[in-house]
Amino acid sequence: MAQQAIRTEEPDISSASPDQLAALDAIQRRILWLATNIVHHANHLRPNPDKTKVGGHQASSASIVTILTALYFHYLRAGDRVSIKPHASPAFHAVQYLLGNLDRDYLPTLRAYKGLQAYPSRTKDPEPVDFSTGSVGLGAVAPLFAALAHQYSRAHFGVGAVNSDRFVAVLGDAELDEGNVWEAVAEEALSGLGNALWIVDLNRQSLDRVVPGVRAARLKALFQAAGWQVVEAKYGHRLRAVFAAPGGAALRRRIDEMSNEEYQALIRLDGAALRARLIDGTDLGREELAQALAPIPDEALPGVIGDLGGHDLVELLRCLEATEAEPKRPSVLFAYTIKGWGLPIAGDPLNHSALLTNEQMVQLRERLGVPAEDEWAGFAADSAEGRLIAAARERLSRSQEPVAPPVAAASIPEAIGVRHPNSTSTQEALGRILPRVGELPQAGERLVTVAPDVATSTHLGGWINRAGIFAPSEQPDYEGEGPRVLRWRQGPAGRHIELGISEMNLFMALGQLGLSYELVGQHLLPVGTVYDPFICRGLDSLIYSLYVGSKMVFAGTPSGMSLSPEGGAHQSSVTASLGIELPGLISFEPCFASETEWVLLEALRQCCDREHGLASYLRLSTKPIDQTLLEPALARLGEAELRRQVLEGGYRLVDRRETTPQLPASQVVQLVTAGAMVPEAVAAAARLAEEEIAANVIAVTSPSRLYRALRELRRQGVHRAETPQSALFQRLILPEERRAPIVTVHDAASHALAFLGGVYGAPVISLGFDEFGQSGARADLYHVTEIDAEAIAAAALHALELK
Repeated sequence: MAQQAIRTEEPDISSASPDQLAALDAIQRRILWLATNIVHHANHLRPNPDKTKVGGHQASSASIVTILTALYFHYLRAGDRVSIKPHASPAFHAVQYLLGNLDRDYLPTLRAYKGLQAYPSRTKDPEPVDFSTGSVGLGAVAPLFAALAHQYSRAHFGVGAVNSDRFVAVLGDAELDEGNVWEAVAEEALSGLGNALWIVDLNRQSLDRVVPGVRAARLKALFQAAGWQVVEAKYGHRLRAVFAAPGGAALRRRIDEMSNEEYQALIRLDGAALRARLIDGTDLGREELAQALAPIPDEALPGVIGDLGGHDLVELLRCLEATEAEPKRPSVLFAYTIKGWGLPIAGDPLNHSALLTNEQMVQLRERLGVPAEDEWAGFAADSAEGRLIAAARERLSRSQEPVAPPVAAASIPEAIGVRHPNSTSTQEALGRILPRVGELPQAGERLVTVAPDVATSTHLGGWINRAGIFAPSEQPDYEGEGPRVLRWRQGPAGRHIELGISEMNLFMALGQLGLSYELVGQHLLPVGTVYDPFICRGLDSLIYSLYVGSKMVFAGTPSGMSLSPEGGAHQSSVTASLGIELPGLISFEPCFASETEWVLLEALRQCCDREHGLASYLRLSTKPIDQTLLEPALARLGEAELRRQVLEGGYRLVDRRETTPQLPASQVVQLVTAGAMVPEAVAAAARLAEEEIAANVIAVTSPSRLYRALRELRRQGVHRAETPQSALFQRLILPEERRAPIVTVHDAASHALAFLGGVYGAPVISLGFDEFGQSGARADLYHVTEIDAEAIAAAALHALELK
């Protein structure tokens, strides 16, 4: 444990009285039992006919029992939002049961279908969960960005307009191995969050090893360098009393300087062996060590040496109070604990997945004073523990209803009529549309944009000039009032949040802003922009945000090989498939500026539906598109019907009944495309017409909506496109054309649209780019990759031969 204390001052001990401390101790012992029994039931007592391993983490739950007791039954207040490390979910469930938030019948259902989840889940667990924590590291960071949403909402809507207060994360020390943690710690936008607290369960063990001792000191230094307040609960009161006695300074130095590996081994020894190892294992201060240890009998020595601050209620409460000493910066509390505390597997280097036997469970129940006739016993209401629990329940359950209702979807129009030039890209269109969205009644003031240092290069400059950059306090403008491209005004009224270059932080920020209504009490409409290929960099946090049910919008731009000069590092291919495959997400890939407007407004309406709405992904491009290509479809369908079809997922842009009415349906080929490749498909259809071949061009505006429509048909047992339920697909490809071959072309991996062949049972040739790209002119790259008009036409001819 070779680390030095960061804070040495000793503020007054917590306000908890001796009676309260006694009751808290009884409560923590009951939490220890309940958490351990929850895992035991799941693995040993519940029927398991297929013999699949159930698992659970008795040791990880035990290590934070004291932390949870101090938090929930003394420290937390209404409006506090808490994240619990994933492997301690049984301990969290035990706390919620005692608080009356979880029905007793759920206790034996850990990891069962519709039972208690393996890791805390805000969308799937039966009791209230603030933050899901299934992926280590992400659950720790989420409260930081929720605190940012709190800070933003207070600045924009008033101090009394939020129903949240502090944001607390309890995380395992091994979670600090995750890179996303340090991306968040280093993020300047999070540096002033005085209501954010991390409590690190420093049990010095990860899944497979004892963490090296030098690590804790380095971690603390990193937090300090990032401007965090660092507090530690290192030793309990019994051990500190020994340190204060004659020879105690030598003992403290001995423990401070030993490695974590040695300490873990020592605390598992019996008293006599432990005494000998402490004294004989060093060349310094042996006489002083013997003097310090002499008053402690052998049977008590392991408990004294293992008396760490993370299991000392008085020390923990003192340190929790100390974290509030500096209210303008986030705090981290390192709570030293023993993994498996209070269990026979305590401190074992391989206890992460260890399970107690039936005999050990009986011994534990008897030692913790749990009645044999009621293994799930709580506390009588008139007991000291019952009264303390009732007080905690009252304190935590005060009204937390949202202060204002969410924005009504009906308040967001279907169109706002932004004017665009005849040639423009979808990325440029987004830049023109956002300022107009920001002017909408009701919805406009809720719009907040986020970018990871790519605001100007994703065309947010016009919006930022109007909206400004959000900062907790007004920042000086050193550029003055002279002419400049972008006015980077920073202050509390700003409506754009600019982050450093971290896509992980972007999606965590969007995710928590997209839950602001639930976590903060104010509805925000977050829109983020990111270079499309770097969605993959933030994929873990994107998936996390979708899993927790966030309602957000993000634009991936520029995308595809169409960003030709930038080369392979910036040419995204797999993102289109991700947009189809990720649950909780609608993907849109518009080609025209008006489509971009319609899908953005639809995405914002999705954010208004707090129960059924989905997050939205707009895959955009910097490729200029001739907007007149849309005119035939607009004339044929009218704006309202075209908009409806665009939002449904696709429409017939070029209809062979108009371009080649003389040709029979047997000579038809379907050209299906999305986004930036529409002009090439239109050109290919014209070339095919010259060859007396009829071609429809089907513009797919939402590949994910088409795929989900197909999936729903199959769920209903509908496998043939001519059935009444397949009206969408009959509209795209007429019944008499359903056997016509299909050529799909995508500025992405070729397989992304190939599923359409399964709708009609028609042959499909899928074009796209499936190798890493390179720099070059767009025409050259399209030609080499065989997605230009000539290649599309050639593929169509080949498809007709296959037919």
